[in-house]
Amino acid sequence: MPRDVAATGTLRSFGMRKAFGSIGALPRNPRTMLVYDASLAWAAILLLATGLVMVYSASIVTAEASAHTGNRAWYFLVRHAVFVAVGLAAAYVAFQVPMKGWQRLAPWLFLGGAALLVLVLVPGVGKSVNGSRRWLSLFVVNLQPSEFMKLAVVLYAASYAVRKAAFLHAQQPLRQTLVRGFLPLFVVMVAVGGLLLVEPDFGAFVVIVGIAFGILFLGGLDWRLFLGLLLLLPIGLSAILVAAPYRLQRLVAFLDPWSDPYGKGYQLSHSLIAFGRGEWAGVGLGASVEKLLYLPEAHTDFLLAVTAEELGFAGVSLVIGLFVWLLFRSYAIGRQAALLSCPFSALVAWGIGVWIGVQAFINIGVNMGVLPTKGLTLPLLSFGGSGIVANCIALAILLRVDYENRRLLRGFTV
Repeated sequence: MPRDVAATGTLRSFGMRKAFGSIGALPRNPRTMLVYDASLAWAAILLLATGLVMVYSASIVTAEASAHTGNRAWYFLVRHAVFVAVGLAAAYVAFQVPMKGWQRLAPWLFLGGAALLVLVLVPGVGKSVNGSRRWLSLFVVNLQPSEFMKLAVVLYAASYAVRKAAFLHAQQPLRQTLVRGFLPLFVVMVAVGGLLLVEPDFGAFVVIVGIAFGILFLGGLDWRLFLGLLLLLPIGLSAILVAAPYRLQRLVAFLDPWSDPYGKGYQLSHSLIAFGRGEWAGVGLGASVEKLLYLPEAHTDFLLAVTAEELGFAGVSLVIGLFVWLLFRSYAIGRQAALLSCPFSALVAWGIGVWIGVQAFINIGVNMGVLPTKGLTLPLLSFGGSGIVANCIALAILLRVDYENRRLLRGFTV
């Protein structure tokens, strides 16, 4: 059996082995396995298909009422279908790249993503929508660099954690761990976070920070540093709220949306109405009332609210269940890669799980009124070309990790 990576001090997750039992353990009969994780692929396809149906249902009235769409009811459906097709094509290409190739490309992809974040802020280059400068116009479509930066951070943070493994652990003096292990990545993440806050894109900032620190934790970051970060987190968030008062106003509105249902609490109050109308089985596909220009961003940020209204508790449970399965498989695939002495692949798999999990959790929480309103789409479902393509590439890389795991178990090289 391959050497356990935990013995080298490279990854911390194996301390949880007793809690999780055989999740991600090496299979007994590797020669009988498929060459890819069929359940993971089908979960992703079901989410994409559900998103295609619900984006069309949620956007019909908006498309018919907008001169920008030519009053064509199918406008968003066609564009979303094209985005899904491009995403699947990009996923096919991404799957062909071995993990060693992604490890070599990681720093360059990160630098390219950072350059695009800077380019967005250049007057006359970046495109501003609703007061936020987050897009680059490609004439036919708009590119949102922050979506691809999430993928770049997963790859770069995993590569960094592997390269700096000797300086991240509690066995080293704390000063050396801080200066040579943690601080360089922290400085880089602060710079990227600053660019995102200037756009502003606080949602992407939260997801990217979560990815970076999640990978560092799983990569074995000294628990004293991680505890210090947790203690500093409330201070940092408070400073961000004070620097931008509108964020504090959103927080207050989230706590009691009914105090100003026609102002700051408008979106959330209508989202909650949609959830209430859906009950157990929903009012029926296409029968939503809230999508009739009552609920803003019904096909993007609040797609789950329309899903809840039309498909009810059953539909929402299906969506959440598929996301839970994606997270379960990302952990299992990552743990198997770690057991096979592939730390970069393991951290990438876990990082993709953290990304999809954190973003889905925030979007679902916002739609249900348990988190402050934030402009984050629901991965694999919401309308948005950059997000769909980035999500598809990420899941293709996760499938690639699983594919290489299976080849190693059969005795092949990767």
